Amino acid sequence: MMKMKLGLLYGGKSAEHQVSLQTAKAVIKALDLTKYEVHPIYITEDGEWVRGEQLHSPVDDVKTLRLNDNGKKVSPTSLNSEIFPAAENERGEGKFDVVFPLLHGPNGEDGTVQGLLELLNIPYVGNGVLSSSAGMDKVMMKNIYEQAGISQPAYVWYLRGEWEKNAEAAYEKVEEKLGYPCFVKPANLGSSVGISKAEDRESLAEAFRVAFEYDRKIIIEEGIDGREVEIAVLGNDEPECSVVGEIVPEAGFYDYKAKYEDGSTGLIIPAEITEDEFARIKEVAVQSFKAIDCSGLVRADFFLTKDGGVLMNEINTMPGFTPFSMFPMLWQKSGLEYPQLIEKLVQLGVERFEEKQKIKHTF
Repeated sequence: MMKMKLGLLYGGKSAEHQVSLQTAKAVIKALDLTKYEVHPIYITEDGEWVRGEQLHSPVDDVKTLRLNDNGKKVSPTSLNSEIFPAAENERGEGKFDVVFPLLHGPNGEDGTVQGLLELLNIPYVGNGVLSSSAGMDKVMMKNIYEQAGISQPAYVWYLRGEWEKNAEAAYEKVEEKLGYPCFVKPANLGSSVGISKAEDRESLAEAFRVAFEYDRKIIIEEGIDGREVEIAVLGNDEPECSVVGEIVPEAGFYDYKAKYEDGSTGLIIPAEITEDEFARIKEVAVQSFKAIDCSGLVRADFFLTKDGGVLMNEINTMPGFTPFSMFPMLWQKSGLEYPQLIEKLVQLGVERFEEKQKIKHTF
């Protein structure tokens, strides 16, 4: 039985570059190398694409995934022809069966790489162009969910130019519409990079400054007095949900350090919630998944308020797969182990590709 040729895309020109390396290490460790012929493709922090030799064993250190000095630069538009020998390509045996983008943040999770793979007609794992771009931009995502009637915290947003022209007006609007505490976030970033909690005017101004370092657009959300819970969604046209997990951060909120470095945050899986709350969370998670036409995978984040309300916080179209990541742990507690989860995602990507091949492109 021939192995499936799997391309792993990781790294990326993004502030979440290091998170992507950790995800790649974890996925490589989980892959069954007797079933997959794994080819690493590293995207540097400057946006260059570098291919490495086929992997025959797991990676012990993420530093070895940085292929700057021991790889060959390739053109993103020539993935198959530059990865495999020309003779193999002519026989049609050398092309990727599927590509797994393990990219977080801009220039990877936002639909850019997905658009490239669509143009190259290469099957890939995860969400498509529209869902990736809408899910990446928190403002667009929340605007869509507002139109879909999905309950969520109040929010306002700003462009850097608006803030630079009249910062005081921006702060006053936040205080009028949201009050304190509130959270200030780059609109197009994840992994809690650039996010700050503001308790007063002074910390709000600093939070604006920090967020604008990572994006030209930021979103400010009201602080919710409630429990933070997450659920994992898996599938294409008929998505399924995992159990619910609860986040209990030791710090003020679930920041980058708690997510990826010290593991200090308490995670309760499954969360102690009622059957009605579980049913409502699943219902809204699937509704959110379908509202932006997701496929493959999503992690949906919610607030459970003290009066029993369920508020959508955000969805993540490429959640992390690190040892501290909720997505694989939620599925593990739901009966789907890590290696089987990876196989399921690959299968879903191939199924979606085959479905798209049925579309007519002539008239």
